[in-house]
Amino acid sequence: MNYPIIRRPRRNRQSEAIRALVQETTVSVNDLIYPMFLMDGQGIKSEVKSMPGIYRYSIDTLLEELKEVTDLGIKCIDLFPNYSEDKKDRFATESHREGTFYLDALKAVKDKFPELALMTDVAMDPYSSDGHDGLVENGKILNDETLEILGKMAVAQARAGADILGPSDMMDGRVGYIRQALDAEGFTNVSIMSYSAKFASAFYGPFRDALDSAPRFGDKKTYQMNPANVREALIEAALDYEEGADFLMVKPALAYLDVIKTLNQNFDLPIAAYNVSGEYAMIKAAAQNGWLDGDRAMLETLLSIRRAGAKIILTYFAKEFALLRA
Repeated sequence: MNYPIIRRPRRNRQSEAIRALVQETTVSVNDLIYPMFLMDGQGIKSEVKSMPGIYRYSIDTLLEELKEVTDLGIKCIDLFPNYSEDKKDRFATESHREGTFYLDALKAVKDKFPELALMTDVAMDPYSSDGHDGLVENGKILNDETLEILGKMAVAQARAGADILGPSDMMDGRVGYIRQALDAEGFTNVSIMSYSAKFASAFYGPFRDALDSAPRFGDKKTYQMNPANVREALIEAALDYEEGADFLMVKPALAYLDVIKTLNQNFDLPIAAYNVSGEYAMIKAAAQNGWLDGDRAMLETLLSIRRAGAKIILTYFAKEFALLRA
């Protein structure tokens, strides 16, 4: 049959060179933040069982690892602390105590790698004997009382050398409170990457294993968002924008690509997305079982998050991606 086909989209897919010319979305190592885990002690490099290829480091081994990480072109890390139970209390006092190992680590990293952008986590759960992101009283999470603790934590981290603070607690008003606390202490140049739309997700399990930070009772549904809601994400993001956030984050990423797109379409700030531990672990487990090509799945995942509108991706694949592109 001599049927005249005028438009042939396959012409733009016929070779690697032409496919590269018309590719709409790209991922660069410059788009990635590498989350890393820290423990107290010496000579520690302990693999997280549920996250193959991801380790908990002591300060000395972290600094060794960061030499390789920075040589690969990774320009930003997000450092999370694992505290032993004897250091935890209901007020998370260890989070801002002078001389605590996490703050000492921030100083050491910034001293040895001054050009590395250093992001930190602002929330009570790594330091709380209750395992919640806020102060607990009679089984309830107190919002306003938590803000004072978060403010002390934020200032201590900024003083230790943090460039970007990541409030992940989902307390109302925390971005404005932290911004005011930072500015009052002269840290006007320290940025806030707000976890604006952080959902009460099933995909956080391996992360909580890495930090031993699971809640000791109940769940986090009174402060983390309902996975069913997207309009609510606009409210949260608008509040964080008004309160002075420099970046807006969606967490998790893969199950919330529509939320990433919605925020990108409605705000002029850079949108970040956290490709969380459960998303990483799923791909790693399937690849180890031979069920899929791990490298291709990683690249497709990161592309999808960028395509949805995220300028920045926090991902445990950062080093692996950088090695693949080296």
